[in-house]
Amino acid sequence: MAETDEQTFADARAGDAAAFNALLGPILDPAFRVAVLVLGDPTEAEDAVQEAALRAWGKLRQLRGGRAVFRAWFLRIVVNECRMVRRRPWWAVLRVAAPNVSRDFGEDAAVGRLDLREALAALSEPDRVALFLYYYLDLPIEEVARILGVSVNGSKSRIHRALLRLRPGLEMEEVTP
Repeated sequence: MAETDEQTFADARAGDAAAFNALLGPILDPAFRVAVLVLGDPTEAEDAVQEAALRAWGKLRQLRGGRAVFRAWFLRIVVNECRMVRRRPWWAVLRVAAPNVSRDFGEDAAVGRLDLREALAALSEPDRVALFLYYYLDLPIEEVARILGVSVNGSKSRIHRALLRLRPGLEMEEVTP
């Protein structure tokens, strides 16, 4: 199977669109999730992942290291594309107010999710991305480091500091029965 993966990678580098799609397919969902995390808007996230895929297709021949580094390389392109989208001038984006939708969740579960979302939203983008890559996508620390463009120790430190910043926002109240 490893030989097949490497052949698929070699075919994609040679310009085979089907081989590139086979490489990209399994990582599109994690890429979209990272983009939504960074941008906060699924529509913008879809656009950013599409742009990242186009960039990756154009630069695939420059990638060194083969199939093993492809996922980290592509996710890094996605994160960089999201950062470029966020730097876009305010007048380049027309925003329409989201409709006011009532969401009826169970009280306890909803409160817990809202607390976590609010605490995560209070973190800086690099902290949210580091936590998301490591805990939600369950990527190895080495791959997180490659995606973030830092050393392994740097990614460990970033995750640790992000957790320390996250915890005060999640202080639990003691409930007595």
